[in-house]
Amino acid sequence: MVNNYDKIANQYDFLSRLVFFKSQVNAQIDQLKFLPKNSSILIVGGGTGWILEEISKIHPSGLQIIYVEISSKMIDLSKVRSFGNNKVEFVNVGIEEFNSAVEFDLILTPFLFDNFSKPRAEKVFIQLDNLLKKDGLWFLVDFSLSDKNGKWWKWMVLKLMYTFFKILGIVEAAKLIDMKPYFLTARYEIIKERFYYGSFIKAIVFKK
Repeated sequence: MVNNYDKIANQYDFLSRLVFFKSQVNAQIDQLKFLPKNSSILIVGGGTGWILEEISKIHPSGLQIIYVEISSKMIDLSKVRSFGNNKVEFVNVGIEEFNSAVEFDLILTPFLFDNFSKPRAEKVFIQLDNLLKKDGLWFLVDFSLSDKNGKWWKWMVLKLMYTFFKILGIVEAAKLIDMKPYFLTARYEIIKERFYYGSFIKAIVFKK
């Protein structure tokens, strides 16, 4: 299956911290202060599920969370996390196969779109946009090839990452798609934007 991290699920958190230290973690944790109480949340591609524990530190109860992850091994790791009294439903499918009659107050897509080819990224964006309530929030965290602090080394690191994942047969993408213009075209408002790791990682809180 494309964009499936089963092969490195047990090593994923170690590898990400080895390269990026805690920048990927901090980018996601810093957004959680915008997390609404008693909200319905869709998490797409949450990986090993550590974010569920951080969410429970902000709101230990009252949340309805659907956790969509294509990797069955990532789902297994996520299920044993402590998420307080929040209700969490784990869905082991690719996001393209996910359907819901529920509209969500909040969508989280941590390092999701960097896996996709442009056509798939566009399709998934439209799909998720349709699942988010008006005035809902979307937490986007992803890599950025911003010119700040040296575009050349970011391109090099990204190239090495894609090569590594291609060798393992994990991701379909060969280059990074900048998703910010899609949000702006869809008239999302930027509530907060912050950069990490020499501006190589960006975290944006959008409001629909």
